[in-house]
Order: sequence, then structure tokens, then C-alpha cells
Amino acid sequence: MNDIVRTYLQTWNSTEPQARTALLAEHWAPEATYTDPLADAAGRDAIGTTIGAVHEQFPGFVFSQVGEPDNHHRQVRFQWGLGPAGAEPVIIGFDVLVTDEQGRIETVLGFLDKVPS
Repeated sequence: MNDIVRTYLQTWNSTEPQARTALLAEHWAPEATYTDPLADAAGRDAIGTTIGAVHEQFPGFVFSQVGEPDNHHRQVRFQWGLGPAGAEPVIIGFDVLVTDEQGRIETVLGFLDKVPS
């Protein structure tokens, strides 16, 4: 499951639409869903658009893993940070990923722990 977290963050850090589309096609189920307090997206295209919007809102910011993932069955939860590369994260959240039978990301449930006021 550490690999799926790494791939997930790689997808979110991909600023090139074509590279992001390729990561989504390889590692995300076609019917994947992503839900957090600010977004609700279904399908690879909608998720890719959501990721692109985050890059527009936070140019130059990167997602990083905070701590170690915890997993069981086909689920993993982990904390992440978003901020300038090499700096303390400005935003911190945690996500729960559920994979399908092929090991692709099928469901993402996201929560925000620290958001600047």
C-alpha cells in the first residue's frame, strides 16, 4: 500500500496534464471517485480536472506524505501536506484510499486537518 500512496501523491503533484492523464489511466479505476470538503469528482477526467484546479489555486505547491500510512484489506489512510517544496506544509489533511480488485485507486475520501484562515 505504500506504493499506492506514492503513486497517488505523484498523480496530485503532476502539473503536466498529459502526464497526469497517464497516471490516472494506469493507477486509477475508470469509475474512481474523489470526495473532500471542497470537491466531489467521479471518473478519471473529473479527478484530473480537480487536480488541475488545485495547481491553479496553489501554483508551485507540492503534496508530501506526512507520517506512515496505515492499512488493512484494500484500504489505506495517510496524512499529507501541501505547501512550497522543501517548506512546512501550509495545508495538512488525511485521505482514505480504497483500491479495486486490480489494485487501482477506486475511492478517495479526503479530510482537511489544517487550513490557513
